[in-house]
Amino acid sequence: MIGLCGGVSAERRKLPKETAALCRERRYKLGEPQLFVFHLRVQPNRLQRSLRATFIGLAVNVFLSAAKLIAGIFGHSHALVADACESLTDIFSSIIVWRGVVVAAAPADEDHPYGHGKAEPLAAAAVSGILLFVAGWIAIEAVHNLGQPRSAPKAFTLLVLFGVIVIKEILFRFVSREADVVESSAVRADAWHHRSDAISSVAAAIGIGTALIGGEKFAWADDAAAMAAAGVIAWNGWRLLRPTLGDLMDTAPGCEIKNEIQRLAGTIPGVAGVEKCFVRKMGYQLYVDMHVEVDAQMTVLRSHEIAHTVKDKIREAMPAVSDVLVHIEPLGIAAKKK
Repeated sequence: MIGLCGGVSAERRKLPKETAALCRERRYKLGEPQLFVFHLRVQPNRLQRSLRATFIGLAVNVFLSAAKLIAGIFGHSHALVADACESLTDIFSSIIVWRGVVVAAAPADEDHPYGHGKAEPLAAAAVSGILLFVAGWIAIEAVHNLGQPRSAPKAFTLLVLFGVIVIKEILFRFVSREADVVESSAVRADAWHHRSDAISSVAAAIGIGTALIGGEKFAWADDAAAMAAAGVIAWNGWRLLRPTLGDLMDTAPGCEIKNEIQRLAGTIPGVAGVEKCFVRKMGYQLYVDMHVEVDAQMTVLRSHEIAHTVKDKIREAMPAVSDVLVHIEPLGIAAKKK
């Protein structure tokens, strides 16, 4: 398994000093911790596992949304009603993830020769957008209701929230683990949507608890909790959106992957060096473009055979690599151009 920059130390990975420095530089510039690890072996049941995690989350969200909405209305809790609305968006986001995963798994066709892998980051971006929208809506409603006379929430709403928090945290851990296994940004976004729901439920529970202890004078705590939950949801939405935009903009997946591809190409007899190597991520698959240097006096047939051997070697060692485009460069020509 090959990880991304910042996963383990350069000494443990045994990387060259230049590569290790590039890893540190790239992590510093992005300002992001390691968000995912790229597995060299693609899960054969990737689609089935992704759909299973999505459908389980969908079923749970339907049940919890109904429970929170009913409890919030009859329990006079704005925070719980807002939390129920956030859970309703979980249902729509799970449907988006479901379709994104299915479309991404479709094989390449004439109109999409590189496959449909971008459907997953598009679905993840849509889920992130929904989180940001919901956060804004909850915040506006909480500010509007803040300070208005209202009844204190009922005590039974706390019991509902405690159950929701436990169920949502378990669901987050399950879906997040599946997202790591199948390497799906869309499923990962769905998992964090579950976590944001759990956090918003915690905030609602704090607000309701404060209102119950303090009486009607502290009824505003319910709306204050809703505002706090909105802030957490917005932060999670932005946290998910940033790496997703990187996938959509063909950001290089990591220096270790590039380093391993270059190492594999260098093991092929006849390869004098790798002048250039570009890697981009398409869903859970990688596409590689590289310039391989060979003896300038080598025949076209022999250089063609080397190019195919390089491609086959990389794809065999790294099944996540869908295709490798190899350009043959005569040794010494690139140096003369410089």
